[in-house]
Amino acid sequence: MEIKRLKTKGEIMLDRAESQFWAYEIDNHDYKKDLILLDNVQFIYELSLAELELKALGVDFEVTNGLREFRILNKSDENKDLIKRKGSYYKTVDGQFTDYFQIIQKNQTRSVNQYLTHWIYPYKGKFHPQMIRALLNIIELKEGDTVLDPFSGSGTTALEAQLLGINFIGIDISPLCVIQGRVKTESVYIIDEIKKIKNEISANIVPNLFQTNENYYNFLNKLSKNERVRNFYILARLLAVSDNSRRNRDFVNSFLRNVDLMLASIEDYIQIKEQLNLKLGDIKIEVGDSRNIKLPDNSVDGIITSPPYSIALDYVQNDAHSLKDLGYDVLKMRDDFIGVRGNAKSRVDLYNEDMKKSYKEMYRVLKPNKYTVIVIGNATYQGQEVKTVEFTIRYMESLGFCLVKNINKIIFGLYNVMKKENILIFKKVK
Repeated sequence: MEIKRLKTKGEIMLDRAESQFWAYEIDNHDYKKDLILLDNVQFIYELSLAELELKALGVDFEVTNGLREFRILNKSDENKDLIKRKGSYYKTVDGQFTDYFQIIQKNQTRSVNQYLTHWIYPYKGKFHPQMIRALLNIIELKEGDTVLDPFSGSGTTALEAQLLGINFIGIDISPLCVIQGRVKTESVYIIDEIKKIKNEISANIVPNLFQTNENYYNFLNKLSKNERVRNFYILARLLAVSDNSRRNRDFVNSFLRNVDLMLASIEDYIQIKEQLNLKLGDIKIEVGDSRNIKLPDNSVDGIITSPPYSIALDYVQNDAHSLKDLGYDVLKMRDDFIGVRGNAKSRVDLYNEDMKKSYKEMYRVLKPNKYTVIVIGNATYQGQEVKTVEFTIRYMESLGFCLVKNINKIIFGLYNVMKKENILIFKKVK
C-alpha cells in the first residue's frame, strides 16, 4: 500500500496561492458592517490613501476594529453607491461587494496586482494599479475629466482611468511603452478582429516564416490593415522575445501561450465591463517628450505620473531586446531618454535639467486649482543617494505648486528587499 506524504505548511500555502486569490476571500459574512478593507491591505500608506479617498468622496467616517473597518457617519444611499462604484481599498459596503473587488477577480495571473490586461509585458517600476485608482479619486477626477501621464510607461494609469470613465492622455519617449499602453486599453474594442487572424498567425509561426522580425512584421502588415490589431500581435511577439531573452523560454511556445492569455484577459475585461455597466474613458497614448508636451495651456484636469528612475535603471538597456526587434537603433535612442546621458555628476545634472523642463510643462498644461501627483523616490547612483524627492518638491514649489500631501510609501518585497517612494500631491495655486 502506498503511503502518501503529508504536505508541509509551506506546500499547502503554495497550492492555495496557485488555485485561488488567497488575498481576496470570495465569501462574505460581513453583511452588517459599513465598510470593510480588502484582505490584502497591509501597509500604512494604503490606509492613508483609503482615508484620503473617502474624504475626497465626501464620506465622514471612523476607523474601527484594528484599522480593518470603517463606520460611515453620514451614511446615505448616494455615498454608499459612490464608494461601491469608485472605491479602491474596500471589499464591501453594507455587505455588498465593491466594483473594484469584482474587477480584480478577473485575473489570468498569480499576482493579485496584475488583473485584466495589467500583466501584459514585463516592465520594471510599474505602478500599483490599486494605488492609481485611489489617487484618481483623491484628486477628485470624475467621469469625462482628463488626466495626463507624461511618463505613461506600461499604461497602468491609462487602464485605471479607463475603468473609472476618466479620459486619459499619455506620452512616452519609448515606442515600446506606447504599444503596451495601447494594447492594454484598445484591444477590448477589436477582439473579434484579433481573433479573426489568430489561426493564420499561429499556423505560420511554427515553420520558419517568423525567424526574423522583418518576416513577421511584413506578414502582419499584409494580414491586417487595423493598427490596433497589429499592435496586439506585435506585443505578443515582444512578450515571446522577452521570455526567450530573459528566461530562455521557447519562442514559439511562449508566443502561442501569450496570445491565448492576452485574449483571455481581454475577454475578462469585456465581461466585467458589461457586468458592472462601466462607461470607459477615452484613451490617447502617443510617442512624445515630457519636456515638450503638445497640449494647450490649462487643458488637463489632473496629472498622475512617476518620473523615470533612469539614473539608477537604464530603461534603454533593459528593453534593448524588444526595441531592437522593433527595428530601433538602441544607441541612437539613448540621446532622447531622460537620465541615461552623461557620466558621473554630469548624468545627475542632465537628469535634473530635463526634469525641470518636464515639471514646467506639467505646470503649463494643468488647469488652475487642479492637482499633480508625482510618485518618486531618492535614487542611488554610484553608491550615493541622489536627493530626487527634495529636488522635486523645491522646484515644483518654485513654479507655483503647493505641496498638499507627502505620503511615505514603503514596500517590503521578497527576501526582505525594501523600496521607499514618496507620493507627492501638489496643487496648482498660482
